[in-house]
Amino acid sequence: MRELTTDGLLDAVRAWVEIESPTNDAEGVNRVADHLEGLLRGIGAVIERTPGRDGYGDILVGRVPGEVNDGPGLLLLGHMDTVHQRGVFAYRRAGDRAYGPGIYDMKGGNAMAVAALQHLHATGRRPRLPVTVMMIPDEEVGSPSSRAAIEAEALRHRAALVFEPSGEGGKFTVGRHGIARWHIRTEGRPAHAGAYHAEGRSAVREMAHHILALESLTDHPRNFYVNIGIIHGGTHENMVPAECSAICYALVPTATEEAELRAAVHALPQHDADVRTEVTAGLGRPPFGKSPAIQALYDHAALLAVETGLASAGERVAGGGSDGNFTGALGVPTLDGLGVIGGGPHTREEYIELRCLVPRTRMLARLFETLGPGVGGL
Repeated sequence: MRELTTDGLLDAVRAWVEIESPTNDAEGVNRVADHLEGLLRGIGAVIERTPGRDGYGDILVGRVPGEVNDGPGLLLLGHMDTVHQRGVFAYRRAGDRAYGPGIYDMKGGNAMAVAALQHLHATGRRPRLPVTVMMIPDEEVGSPSSRAAIEAEALRHRAALVFEPSGEGGKFTVGRHGIARWHIRTEGRPAHAGAYHAEGRSAVREMAHHILALESLTDHPRNFYVNIGIIHGGTHENMVPAECSAICYALVPTATEEAELRAAVHALPQHDADVRTEVTAGLGRPPFGKSPAIQALYDHAALLAVETGLASAGERVAGGGSDGNFTGALGVPTLDGLGVIGGGPHTREEYIELRCLVPRTRMLARLFETLGPGVGGL
């Protein structure tokens, strides 16, 4: 891609978006991987593809040489899956926006990152450091099949760059709150809810006490949110419910809140001595905060954004999780939110702003060819 134009970049984005790839559709995700593999081979990347497991698609890694190849390089991290099932809505362009499933989260950012590498290749330039492009199949459900691979790869690199969408009008992400999940189950004793009600022990009532206790931990000024979003219990309205299950989902800004929630879950009081409670940890993402190394990465990227025509709107700590949580929590300098500007994630009005495509892609190309020893804190 020698020339960076809005139409050319939008065609690149559209090619990603029109391959529908909900997380639970391994075939669709792998068709995205096939598309990406072709693009990366076209710029001389060495491809490593790990077959999917547990019903998910493949993990795709492409390694692009740099001008300096005798040390750790840059990890470019993205995901190929979306939350949208096939046929929910189609790609369309309307005025200065383009819409489509996953166009904002995060196929637009993926397409720009690859286009930046293609642009360097087409113009006879190279990244300063070797670049590893890693695309995973299951980020939207917590990366259960790929977390270990992400963490192992990250530890072999100087820094991680994540192409999740920019937030709040173009801000780069320098930290993310963590996500904690807990599965809670109560087991009581069934009984006829009329003639034999006194013999029953309600699992739902016990769960209600647990819900109130856990949600009372919510502290909005601390950005600590505890939500019980799914509850299943009982089998018939004329029966004392013997079982109930719930999922506790929490946004934990730091390890302190994560530990506070864990302690509360394990200390849930028993209100009915005849009802048993089980708690099991679910998928989560650790929080990571801005370090001096992340600040240096941000400062360099922000300068390049100004240079290439679309200044960053600043920096932010994001509430939603990404695979950057894993790399940042390991201490690997991680700059997230380098993708498109837009909005409507996970809705049928998901969109990108076309004005960002050329300057943001130019910025990424400059980032790849300048980051190295002594630059950006590396």
